[in-house]
Amino acid sequence: MKVAILEENKQPGVHYAFTEDGIELPVVDVTHPAFALTLSEAEQRTMLEKFLQEGVPLAGLPKPLRKLFLRFLLRGSILAQGVRKAQGSFMSGMNTYLLKLGPHMLGSAYTKPIDRQIAAALPAMAVRLRLQDVSHLLADSLLPALSGDPRRPLELINIAGGPAIDNLNALILLAKHAPGILAGRAVSIDVLDLDGSGPTFGEAALAAVSVEGGPLYKSNIAFRHVRYNWAEVVNLKQILHEARAKGALVICSSEGGLFEYGSDEEIEANLRVLRAASEVVAVIGSVTRADEPMQKLRETSTAATRPRGLDIFSRLASKAGWNIARAIERPFSDQVVLT
Repeated sequence: MKVAILEENKQPGVHYAFTEDGIELPVVDVTHPAFALTLSEAEQRTMLEKFLQEGVPLAGLPKPLRKLFLRFLLRGSILAQGVRKAQGSFMSGMNTYLLKLGPHMLGSAYTKPIDRQIAAALPAMAVRLRLQDVSHLLADSLLPALSGDPRRPLELINIAGGPAIDNLNALILLAKHAPGILAGRAVSIDVLDLDGSGPTFGEAALAAVSVEGGPLYKSNIAFRHVRYNWAEVVNLKQILHEARAKGALVICSSEGGLFEYGSDEEIEANLRVLRAASEVVAVIGSVTRADEPMQKLRETSTAATRPRGLDIFSRLASKAGWNIARAIERPFSDQVVLT
């Protein structure tokens, strides 16, 4: 790997890793003040109201001309480029990861001033909240099961996980709030994703937080990328078979993935496979909302998410044998625990 861009303004207590393109990025750690978000319900409502009151940028112009002007204003923006690439498709794991850094942790060597404005806006903050919520829900769901069996292997399956930063943060939360719970325990992270750049960074991020002084120092964590198309569940069945053979406790997550982009049939097929595996303690992920703020966001963001909302998703999940045990309502997506 050729090192292209170093982070010159490193923050104390933050660990850094390189992308496959040689860009040094901070590793998001939701327990660190640089990344942790605290947002009350009142603050969330105020931000949503402001978002709804603000018009679409350059709304007075015809749509083709508006697109042209916005492209000019956002030229050189790495975040805007990632959003554009997701039009009619998926936002890549690494482009999503950049949104999770927040306005103050983006490096000046690879961004423009407009990127900090984008990162400070509600849609980007919602992505950061989504990561934080899923990480906490994973840790909360695992803690009772792991506490009762201190030696049982742990398998984290991440569908469309990119760098699997939700898994890393769940383990960081467990290590911080239940010291010793990972000691001597074999932990595996399997990232099921078509794109390899996110998992490549995720493996580098795991190495960065596993050094002496890091939050996962002396933990026994294996990281594997499995190429996966969620329309074909063969690889998921194989991973569950392997986990069963080693007696592992399994938890599955998909933050910003399957439940937001997958078809009803794809979601149901994956959930049925997971339901058939008794070792799966929970499935955790994010569900795109179908409310007014989401509809407004879709005026400028054309990623191929499927706004269902919790009621429709709950009925879909129940067909595959799962119930929503807990939900955190946020702008643009709700984070759920299925049991």
